[in-house]
Amino acid sequence: MRHLFVTSYLLIAASLTIVPLSASAQQPSLVGVDKVRIESMSQTVPVIGRLVAQQTGNVSARIAGPVDELMVEVGDKVVKDQVIAKLNAATLKADRDLAASEVAAATSKLGTFQARLKLAGQELKRLEKLKKSAAFNKSRYEDAIQNSSIAKAEVSQARADIGTAQARLKRAEINLAYTEIKAPYDGIIMSKETETGAYVATGDAVVTLLSRESLEIEVDVPARRLAGIKPGMEFTLSLTDDTPLLATIRAILPRENPLTRTRPVRLTAKLPNQDTLANNQSITLLVPAGPKREVATVHKDAIIQSPNGAMVFLNVDGNAQPRPVQLGQQVGERIEVIYGLKAEDEVVIRGNERLFPGVPLQINGAEPPVEQDKIEENTADQAPKEDLDKSEGAS
Repeated sequence: MRHLFVTSYLLIAASLTIVPLSASAQQPSLVGVDKVRIESMSQTVPVIGRLVAQQTGNVSARIAGPVDELMVEVGDKVVKDQVIAKLNAATLKADRDLAASEVAAATSKLGTFQARLKLAGQELKRLEKLKKSAAFNKSRYEDAIQNSSIAKAEVSQARADIGTAQARLKRAEINLAYTEIKAPYDGIIMSKETETGAYVATGDAVVTLLSRESLEIEVDVPARRLAGIKPGMEFTLSLTDDTPLLATIRAILPRENPLTRTRPVRLTAKLPNQDTLANNQSITLLVPAGPKREVATVHKDAIIQSPNGAMVFLNVDGNAQPRPVQLGQQVGERIEVIYGLKAEDEVVIRGNERLFPGVPLQINGAEPPVEQDKIEENTADQAPKEDLDKSEGAS
């Protein structure tokens, strides 16, 4: 392996030694650089998963009745509390009006009983004042006490009747409100389960709704890979367009498929472009297949594919130096380097496609290097001028 690596290095160096100009005569190339870093990395295996919606299901009727109007179509976006359908409300409006009249009747009856209670109380007080007089009638006094008690009971009953009537009114208003079937959350209409003119019973589905904002990830992970996986850990995943994302494990479900010996794992992630995502959309999750190890990594933009293999340009004393490399796995923007580089090596990641060996480099944001040819030329120009000044002084 190392012999092949050295051979590749010699081939690349030989192929790049012929340059049109000497290094001292070339203009510096403006480049961007990045250093080789030592990072923790573990070998991963891809596991296929899917997007699943936490909020999806039927929106059902809460009360029976004929459908007067279905106000959405399949594919429509709806927001929470938006009216999806309306049921016929004529009967329920009559029930509401009847309950309201019962409340009014009970309130009126309470007023009558309160007046009777007041009258019985006045009669009882007059008889109590006559207790010590010859005109006092004991039986009449006892009747007055009973009449007062009866009046108090009638007032209590009337108040209870008002409470019952108000409860019936509230229930009638709730049932009337149920004739407007509303979206329980933001989502998309996936299907219609009824149509205008149909009769729906309590609990019958009207539409099927799915929330894109509640999408999370479910992957079936082999049971033998679960030893190093715990809730809260972060993993890299990619969507169908190969967009890399970070996902966090939310739960490992205690259910194993007896045929595949896998268990479902749920993850959450900040998913971009939710308008383009779909329930059951395929995703790929990279699951660790071994322990973490310390490796040298380089930015992916530093890699150049030459006929003899992968290579990079190093910044060595301000000049470009080619270096063949052997690469390992890629994680995000970084690629593992097996051979060819060491920590703190400075590699070119911008402008490397136009470089060749020995060309001077100007790092983006740094002062350009002073060219040796210009220094020698300036020195040569100044020498005759100094000789001329000396000769004029002597004369």
